[in-house]
Amino acid sequence: MVVQRLHQHDTATVQYCLAAIQGKSHTAPVIRMTATNDMANNEYTIQEAAALLGVPIPKLRRWDQQGVLVAVRTSGGHRRYPKDLVDQIVSASGTDQKMSHELAAVKRTLAEKRRIIQLLLESEGRYRDLVETSHDLIWATDSQGSFTYLNNAAHDIFGLAPDAMLGRCFFDFEVDSVRIANRRFLSQLKRDGEIKHYVTHLRSRNGEDRWIGINARVTVSESNEVRGIRGTARDITEAHVAQLRIEHLAMHDALTDLPNRNALHRTLERALESGVPGALMVMNFDHFKYVNDNFGHHTGDQIMSGVSSVMRETVLRHDGEVYRTGGDEFAIHLPAVQRAEAIQVAERVQAALRHYRLQVAEGRIVSNISASIGIGIYPVHGNTLPALLSNVEISMRQAKDMGRSRHAVFDPESGALRKTHKRIHWAKKLRDALDRDQIVLFAQPIVRLSDYKTTHHEVLLRIRDEHGGYISPAVFMDVAESTGIVREIDLRVVEKLLAHITRSGLAGAKVRYFINLSGISMSSQDWVDRFMALLAKSDVHPNQLGFEITETAALSDVEVAMKFIRRLRAIGCRIALDDFGSGFSSFYYLRQFDVDYVKIDGSFIRDLADDNGSRLFVKALNDVAQGMKKQVIAEWVESAAAVEMLVGMGTQYAQGYYFHKPKLLEAPDITADQRLLVSSAA
Repeated sequence: MVVQRLHQHDTATVQYCLAAIQGKSHTAPVIRMTATNDMANNEYTIQEAAALLGVPIPKLRRWDQQGVLVAVRTSGGHRRYPKDLVDQIVSASGTDQKMSHELAAVKRTLAEKRRIIQLLLESEGRYRDLVETSHDLIWATDSQGSFTYLNNAAHDIFGLAPDAMLGRCFFDFEVDSVRIANRRFLSQLKRDGEIKHYVTHLRSRNGEDRWIGINARVTVSESNEVRGIRGTARDITEAHVAQLRIEHLAMHDALTDLPNRNALHRTLERALESGVPGALMVMNFDHFKYVNDNFGHHTGDQIMSGVSSVMRETVLRHDGEVYRTGGDEFAIHLPAVQRAEAIQVAERVQAALRHYRLQVAEGRIVSNISASIGIGIYPVHGNTLPALLSNVEISMRQAKDMGRSRHAVFDPESGALRKTHKRIHWAKKLRDALDRDQIVLFAQPIVRLSDYKTTHHEVLLRIRDEHGGYISPAVFMDVAESTGIVREIDLRVVEKLLAHITRSGLAGAKVRYFINLSGISMSSQDWVDRFMALLAKSDVHPNQLGFEITETAALSDVEVAMKFIRRLRAIGCRIALDDFGSGFSSFYYLRQFDVDYVKIDGSFIRDLADDNGSRLFVKALNDVAQGMKKQVIAEWVESAAAVEMLVGMGTQYAQGYYFHKPKLLEAPDITADQRLLVSSAA
């Protein structure tokens, strides 16, 4: 057998072998080994060779089959590998692996550095993109405050490109009024090292006003010397203007743009503190509700705007200022004037209003606008804001009481003052009664004369005073109606009655309550809508409620009364015409009102036995009512003789002390009677 041995120092062969072992070359030369007699003890088994070379046994077998590393076969067919060859390959491959590991480590280090550099470049790119595309101004200055860097937002704020701004500073664009404040800002910045949210007013190269908010921080050297300033600035013009607008609206009327009540109070407080005398006028337009009702609220708004301009021009020569303090209420402040000049201004204002004209449609002109004006001179008529306002308001009410369309100077000795004080006192007392829930309901039964059975009740309003007593409406109703508070009082009566019916378990029962309703509430569409909403939320059936409206209130506006009656009767409520005979006493109008009951004024019933005229009226009313299918209720029945006469005249119902006195609605006997009710009128 030819012996072919690999030389131990054949480096090329070893490298090829290593390459083959590492799997990096499939073209490595074939390594063939031939058995010799002296190799028996110098051989590795396939398991030993695989362990030394670090390759799997199956791979050595494939190399043997592929002729890459051919093994010597024993007589038994086992593969054997020469020790010197395997050791040489292992030695060569170990050295090369060490070099390979070092090279790989270097490559990894370089790759990591390249990755870090790439990340830095990307980060710088992102930073530059963010800075250059930011809507906020990003800037830096030197130690003197001159710009050394600005991003592209400089153009939006200053109207100049960033390059054109280098070497300039914020002070170059300041509005004159803020120069001192901004120099204080720079001084504070150098002292504190940082300032946030500082707002300043600049003007751009194009003359546009800009309000900007600045954040700034000083940069210092290692020796703590100022090297420059860096910061951001944001254009807050839109937000600042909006804030100014909000502040303006808070102090001005939205319709007329006149200063409002808040502005008036501030002005008067400053004027009173100064000690310089002046005048305050409060004015209220006369019968302005008529304009709104007949021409519409849009026309009313037009008039408010028009007369505002007229008054402003009138008081301008006196350095006066007009304020709108309410719907049709205005005030005029005249600084440093005395009584005579204030009266002169009031007369000029009233004359200007009388000459005002507004054409609302073809052929329709609103004219003859008038106002009642109260005048107060401070500090004589009040050295505090509440006192001055109260006294001038009283003088305006005096002007109303004297016939309207005139002015009145506050006079503490006037007899009319006491009347006005009483009105103001009761207006406040009524408001307090509502706020403190001092409204109390009484009820007086109404009986059927045929069997003396209680059929329904009239609800009577009272106010509980601080001593536990009860105040009758006769004391305060005029004030309640003249101030409009009566609408809230009427609604509170409805609320309390509905709550009582529900709480007593009477909802849906055959029981009816009549509520006295003022003409002001009846004519208010808003009041009727609110009543309907309250009724809809309750379990009370509409036919359990009735309303008494006085003859005088109904005849004061027949169309409004008829509309109210139709609407309430349509849902099931009953209507009674109260105090019939005390007003116009016209049977013609009785036909116009589709009411269920007519209540004869108590004055006729009280004199029934002694006055023939009263008997004739009551008899005639009963005859007419029966012909119109209306039922008659007699009030103030106090004697058996009166009852006998009423029955003889055909009167169906009566109420009065002869039957029952009014009692608290919550009284047990009232509730008990109601539970037993079977009303023939239901």
